[in-house]
Amino acid sequence: MNSLEYVCKKVAEGERLNTDDALCLYEKADLPTLGQLASHRRWAVKPEPVVTYVVDRNINYTNVCVSGCRFCAFHVRPGDKGGYVISKEELKRKLDETVALGGTQVLLQGGMNPDLDVDFYLDLLRFIKETAPIHIHGFSPPEISWLAGRAGLSVEELLRQMIDAGLDSVPGGGAEILDDEVRRRISPGKCDTATWLNVMETAHGLGLRSSATMMFGHVETPSQMFSHMIAIRDLQDRTGGFTAFIPWSFQPGNTKIDVPVASPCSYLRVVALSRIMLDNFQNIQASWVTQGDKISQAALAFGANDMGSTMIEENVVAAAGIRYRLPREEIVRLIETAGFHAAQRDCFYRILHYD
Repeated sequence: MNSLEYVCKKVAEGERLNTDDALCLYEKADLPTLGQLASHRRWAVKPEPVVTYVVDRNINYTNVCVSGCRFCAFHVRPGDKGGYVISKEELKRKLDETVALGGTQVLLQGGMNPDLDVDFYLDLLRFIKETAPIHIHGFSPPEISWLAGRAGLSVEELLRQMIDAGLDSVPGGGAEILDDEVRRRISPGKCDTATWLNVMETAHGLGLRSSATMMFGHVETPSQMFSHMIAIRDLQDRTGGFTAFIPWSFQPGNTKIDVPVASPCSYLRVVALSRIMLDNFQNIQASWVTQGDKISQAALAFGANDMGSTMIEENVVAAAGIRYRLPREEIVRLIETAGFHAAQRDCFYRILHYD
């Protein structure tokens, strides 16, 4: 393994790190050292003392899913009690409220519901566009690949239809850890690593931007976590289509994976390592939804430059028993008391206004 001094020098000089370098930092660097290295990279990439946030809402159009992910406390199986598909009346209410609160986008995600066909999705997109002047950040790669397969369409054909109906960008959900051994253990019903990456590459090729996520702190090894980062980094080299990287820690409550919750220190280390490894990403997002206000604020000193969404509504993490809530005013206060200027952004990280 490389020496810590050697790897720190590579970071300081802006050189790209490989897996061995990342493992060296993971195993040998203390938390202050990682914070210093990540901050160095953050200021090199984002020299302005600005931290952004977006006002939006997570709308889960259905909770019925056949994937059977062991980490998900939100889904129900087809026919089980509590399953739903959102009505247009309820959707309109949510959209109207989002716009009234200054929201600029909706994150649209659900499950692999066998009762919903392509026409449902296209009608859903058209209805949203007809109802509200809002950006649709919708459908993760597993949802897209699954629906395309059921409809007998290629991913490109399906995405073209969705774009015509109103889809504006794609969220990075369903990535978990991009390693097929891990995916077989925690989400065997979801698409494999190559498919997830292909959906994103296809989307980028059609002009859709997307985020990228990573859920860590369950069954993955450090090497598998860094393989995930490198796969994302390699795709970003090819397409430049990712707007941001969002690492978040697994929440085991009410799930089928019995592991301790990742500590705040573990979370900050991963945020820092994300900034250090992902040298072609402009934006790293802090996850107050899983970590709460103080740790997400601390993440701004470990390479993060975005506080994510105000999340007018969030259901998936809440189903695991985590119910942090931060109104817009509190997000702004956290940013400013950390020594930064707060700014509301859109999905593409364009500044809408400074607070």
